[in-house]
Amino acid sequence: MSEAGGGRGCGSSVPQRAPWSLVAATAAFCLVSATSVWTAGAAPMSREERQKLGNQVLEMFDHAYGNYMEHAYPADELMPLTCRGRVRGQEPSRGDVDDALGKFSLTLIDSLDTLVVLNKTKEFEDAVRKVLRDVNLDNDVVVSVFETNIRVLGGLLGGHSLAIMLKEKGEYMQWYNDELLQMAKQLGYKLLPAFNTTSGLPYPRINLKFGIRKPEARTGTETDTCTACAGTLILEFAALSRFTGATIFEEYARKALDFLWEKRQRSSNLVGVTINIHTGDWVRKDSGVGAGIDSYYEYLLKAYVLLGDDSFLERFNTHYDAIMRYISQPPLLLDVHIHKPMLNARTWMDALLAFFPGLQVLKGDIRPAIETHEMLYQVIKKHNFLPEAFTTDFRVHWAQHPLRPEFAESTYFLYKATGDPYYLEVGKTLIENLNKYARVPCGFAAMKDVRTGSHEDRMDSFFLAEMFKYLYLLFADKEDIIFDIEDYIFTTEAHLLPLWLSTTNQSISKKNTTSEYTELDDSNFDWTCPNTQILFPNDPLYAQSIREPLKNVVDKSCPRGIIRVEESFRSGAKPPLRARDFMATNPEHLEILKKMGVSLIHLKDGRVQLVQHAIQAASSIDAEDGLRFMQEMIELSSQQQKEQQLPPRAVQIVSHPFFGRVVLTAGPAQFGLDLSKHKETRGFVASSKPYNGCSELTNPEAVMGKIALIQRGQCMFAEKARNIQNAGAIGGIVIDDNEGSSSDTAPLFQMAGDGKDTDDIKIPMLFLFSKEGSIILDAIREYEEVEVLLSDKAKDRDPEMENEEQPSSENDSQNQSAEQITSSSQEVDLVDQESPEESSLNSEPESSPADMDNAASVSASEQNSNPTENHENTSLDGECTDLDNQLQEQSETEEDSNPNVSWGKKVQPIDSILADWNEDIEAFEMMEKDEL
Repeated sequence: MSEAGGGRGCGSSVPQRAPWSLVAATAAFCLVSATSVWTAGAAPMSREERQKLGNQVLEMFDHAYGNYMEHAYPADELMPLTCRGRVRGQEPSRGDVDDALGKFSLTLIDSLDTLVVLNKTKEFEDAVRKVLRDVNLDNDVVVSVFETNIRVLGGLLGGHSLAIMLKEKGEYMQWYNDELLQMAKQLGYKLLPAFNTTSGLPYPRINLKFGIRKPEARTGTETDTCTACAGTLILEFAALSRFTGATIFEEYARKALDFLWEKRQRSSNLVGVTINIHTGDWVRKDSGVGAGIDSYYEYLLKAYVLLGDDSFLERFNTHYDAIMRYISQPPLLLDVHIHKPMLNARTWMDALLAFFPGLQVLKGDIRPAIETHEMLYQVIKKHNFLPEAFTTDFRVHWAQHPLRPEFAESTYFLYKATGDPYYLEVGKTLIENLNKYARVPCGFAAMKDVRTGSHEDRMDSFFLAEMFKYLYLLFADKEDIIFDIEDYIFTTEAHLLPLWLSTTNQSISKKNTTSEYTELDDSNFDWTCPNTQILFPNDPLYAQSIREPLKNVVDKSCPRGIIRVEESFRSGAKPPLRARDFMATNPEHLEILKKMGVSLIHLKDGRVQLVQHAIQAASSIDAEDGLRFMQEMIELSSQQQKEQQLPPRAVQIVSHPFFGRVVLTAGPAQFGLDLSKHKETRGFVASSKPYNGCSELTNPEAVMGKIALIQRGQCMFAEKARNIQNAGAIGGIVIDDNEGSSSDTAPLFQMAGDGKDTDDIKIPMLFLFSKEGSIILDAIREYEEVEVLLSDKAKDRDPEMENEEQPSSENDSQNQSAEQITSSSQEVDLVDQESPEESSLNSEPESSPADMDNAASVSASEQNSNPTENHENTSLDGECTDLDNQLQEQSETEEDSNPNVSWGKKVQPIDSILADWNEDIEAFEMMEKDEL
């Protein structure tokens, strides 16, 4: 994400318009000048320990890169569980995630400059030769313009930058003659047709061979793109122009940035997540610093650093002021509506915002960087990794973790800025967690669910491009790196571009268009790197004092979350009614609802419906409170529905040669031993006879004291459980009878009982799809005795057993796969609206999958009489009980397109509230459908 050098000069002053050569020369000092400030915030780490950790990072990289080259190359990515390459079209489609794959050896290109940073110059030279010999950029495949730019174009340019550096040193790459640059130029021209729109914003996808809109291109019909997708091009495209002298690339990237700036919401100075590439209308009007927007802000600041164009800094500072005014709620960063920036758009955060503390270091705003970083670290300490999304009270919202590097990146830059050894300890924790939970025989596997520790057969190229680079630099001394890292800027994919490009081929006019759009406050812009004595007071415990209040923020019971109250116009007034506090039988609450224009309707089936008519509210402020209340109810309803479901369980193979490395995610049962409340069950597995388990077992001696394997079908799950229990089994694993079924394509579900009393079933029962079950069956055929662990989540591996591990053959490794959870859809019905999709488990009483229909409503009488017995009324944290409501929202007004409405005033006209009703609800619902 961030830049290695720092800001625009150092010390207390640099001339406001210093020559860029001076700025580039002094930029490197900005981040490292503070390294001597702190000495007592944490125990210093010895040079020997830092070298040991650095060597450990090198070994980890060799494990990942070596397995990619051995088992996957020339495929784009490694599938580390099955020890093979991921080739587009040969594996089941993963949707938009596959748009990064273009049959161009993605991982190799993305890793080029990492090899040099890690001082693997011989391997780098060999890798460059392979790229030149094997990589084809003319494939008939549709790829993401954004991903191809940051990973492939950026990788080629980063490789070229370090190839010419090594050539100048005189030992390596003496044969090199700009071949990588020529490939980058070829790719740049292949991406240019994507910019053929009236706005100048690029199409999100392009066919490498046929471009856009041709029948054989299979793309060009899209109308929307994300802000980051259109706004994260300037570094790579400008570098390509500066390297080659072809100005067209920088011109197109600048035009896209200019258009995004012009379309920002004028009163809030925020941008939305998704924009129409033809009309410039915002499709999604929520704004944050995470997925969909993140690197747009990053590239505005870095474009200023690399290109020296003041307008980029002015735009960044304008946006940054809005971010800190509306989105930043220390230590949280919460999305808001661009038209109503005082109104939170969601109550959860995504993992991509972990880059932001690093960007704040580059900006020079250290305190909020420390706060947000510490909050994220506490989440990691709770879950071992940062979940793809988590709520404001730090529960898992999306459980995946694809080994993202953004947190490691911010850790590195905070250490560079502060010198606080605390951040070395954070990096050490990251290394330990990767080796303990993600490392598998053929690389490092992404986490499918951080709660269970299950793996996904995935190792993205950015893991090698970024993670190892930042971790190595965190522990490396200057002499450990063969070149001066401070002479380069990091792209969002951590590729290195030399700062001297700022004075090369400057043929692009630098017209400052910023002032045409807004009147700027000069006090908002810093033209120098902040004085470190201002950033970091002499107190060596300064950073520790900021972190300390956040140490237990994740573990507080029943947190109320972060509530934003516009105190500027609510001074002395009672806070508005929150959704989680609402009681349908409380007369005072009903009166407040009426004041907010919200009607409560009791349905014949006992459910409660809420309907808001903003025009019926007592005032515009009450109408806005009503809007917030309804949106909180949507969030709360969907959140509680997810929590009603039993969480997935884990089947961990612990015998030789697996030693706990392979974790399969299993569906739970609504009967039998609850693994979340009792100790895990460990034992060897044995197939039952008959295999379907629908009658008395004929081989009780084989399953006695073991975990029985049973095939799905022909009878109820509970009947199978009773039969194997009677035979002496200590647990059961039901394997799907639908050959080829996999969690890649089917939702996981719960095994339901048979409608009778199932208290007699005392053993744990778990369910595996056919693909995952075959991993255990193949292991039995190969090794005869296979021991597994049934638990609520994967357990730590046994180090002693791992030390005994013998290198497995490629065929052995190919049998070590892991379960992938695919979330099913669950609906929260809204009148005249699409239903937001939520993650859930489906309940299955028999042998065919069927969705479980869970209404988002409960009876008010049930809620008050005995909430603990009501399945629909699930406790949030085991202590807090809330009402789950079915919501209906109606709109009676049209959207107000006036961009000059100011939301900073104390009171909004009722017409203004009504005008934005439709767009706010639409944006909120689309947020729930968002995929990272």
